[in-house]
Amino acid sequence: MTPKRLFDFLEYQNHNYPREDALVTKENGTWVKTSTKEFLTQVNQFSRGLLKLGIQPNDKIALISHNNQTKWNISDMGILQVGAQDVPVYPTISKEDYEYIFNHAGVKYIIVSNQEIYDKVQSIRGNIPTLKEVFTFDKIEGARHWQEIIDLGINADNQAELEARKAAVKEDDLATIIYTSGTTGRPKGVMLTHKNIVSTDISASKRVPDLPQGGRTISFLPACHIFERMIQYLYIYRGFGIYFAESIEAIGDNIREVKPHMFTAVPRLIEKVFDKIVAKGQELTGIKKALFFWAVKVGEKFDFTTEHKFPYNIKLKIARKLIFSKWREALGGDLLYIVSGSAALQPRLQRIFDAATLPILEGYGLTETAGVVSVNSPKDLWKIGTVGRPIDIVEVKIAEDGEILAKGPNIMVGYYKDPEKTAEVFTDGYFHTGDIGELDEDGVLKITDRKKEMFKTSGGKYVAPQLIENTMKQSPFIEQIMVVGEGQKLVAALIQPAFAFIKEWGKRHNIEVGETFKEIAENPKVKERIMLEIEKYNRGFGKWEKIKIIELTPEEWSIEAGHLTPTLKLKRRIIKDIYKDLYNRIYDNV
Repeated sequence: MTPKRLFDFLEYQNHNYPREDALVTKENGTWVKTSTKEFLTQVNQFSRGLLKLGIQPNDKIALISHNNQTKWNISDMGILQVGAQDVPVYPTISKEDYEYIFNHAGVKYIIVSNQEIYDKVQSIRGNIPTLKEVFTFDKIEGARHWQEIIDLGINADNQAELEARKAAVKEDDLATIIYTSGTTGRPKGVMLTHKNIVSTDISASKRVPDLPQGGRTISFLPACHIFERMIQYLYIYRGFGIYFAESIEAIGDNIREVKPHMFTAVPRLIEKVFDKIVAKGQELTGIKKALFFWAVKVGEKFDFTTEHKFPYNIKLKIARKLIFSKWREALGGDLLYIVSGSAALQPRLQRIFDAATLPILEGYGLTETAGVVSVNSPKDLWKIGTVGRPIDIVEVKIAEDGEILAKGPNIMVGYYKDPEKTAEVFTDGYFHTGDIGELDEDGVLKITDRKKEMFKTSGGKYVAPQLIENTMKQSPFIEQIMVVGEGQKLVAALIQPAFAFIKEWGKRHNIEVGETFKEIAENPKVKERIMLEIEKYNRGFGKWEKIKIIELTPEEWSIEAGHLTPTLKLKRRIIKDIYKDLYNRIYDNV
């Protein structure tokens, strides 16, 4: 049986790879396992419960959860089986965006995880005329609990109706509407069919290396994002056990407990992992510290073509035995692969992690492409600094202006209720990704920047900010950076300093840097030191691309404060608006 609809993946696992730990969530300090058989039983119960609530084909149900958990996956599969569509929503967006999405999609039910989201939804409930009820995963006083839907479906007296509904769902039917977080404007509802996502998973699965029987993964990226959601279906298809992390804060402890063979991450999280490793290295003394940073230098020179060449291979073996083996232990000891997506990964980090036998499979895709266009893999030609060859169902070509165009069964059917915007992004069946890239002689794809984020200086020179930002973030002094200069004489940057690192750096060198974020950002010695970092990394860029002036921001950039999207990308327009005084200070004096 080859899966055609998303819920077919569960039947496929039950037939081919039944597990005792198909889904595992930590509750009150204990990992609670749901077997494949129990997963299937509860999905059917949930679907029967929805039928008794009167859910019709093409009804919309919103899912909002702070953490990934078993109940989310049961709900997702249960909704899809009855021919309805789910609308997964980020928990961190504003009430205004909630209201817009719920009304635009016309949701009939909303399922939320906890009190905070429940209160947020309740505050706008009266403004959503289609909404019938809100259910919660957690037990909340006065709220209807998720278990009520399961209980409604325990009696199988309407199983025949459920089977008829399942049979009526076709692969070209709409499965989900995912509202893109976007960096500007209202969210757009990306319509993805069962075929869009299933074809992506089956094709991308060919790039996933063979893992041990009973392979485990830990899931912590938001399931409402297509990257994590798509790969969760892939895990089910391949028979992995999915363990859900308690939170981002607990991820280190959870990884050591679960000992995963593979997990997904975004580059910002990989950068944070590396920063923590380096901070531990800074605490060492004497020969141990020297060995640590020698190993990092060895890692920076890693390439698949040099791995087995003398004398580099000797250095690499020593570095792996003495230093990198400890990194592996810190990540559970069994980790074979990290899959990275959502944004560009620094090639330097790719080299270091690969050298440490923690290979990163970097991929590329958008919500509109069901998560994947291409991905690197040891099963295919693997080049550092690229996102691999397109998966076998996708045809990619590069437009005259450098934009990446993609065509295939994974491409969305359009934006919900917005035929005009849909028409804008298609030409002769090719989807305009909005990203700039190139295909090399081997058909390997490299991303250079976002088309909309590139800008011209007043001298008419094009600047690709992401490339510069990624390079600058190699500095431990820089936590976040946004390159600016559109229409200006020179390129500059707004920088969020790495406050914790700078405090530690100040102590090591007996430099008073200040206690508060504001004091650190306004300290001329800190600014001078960060400018030295900028000048070091400027060497790799053309004269017109070099950052000439910087301003430091006095707080951390966050999703909650509006600086970042839920996938940790920069909201450039908003950041520029938040720091308009700093921006004006840069260019008023030029």
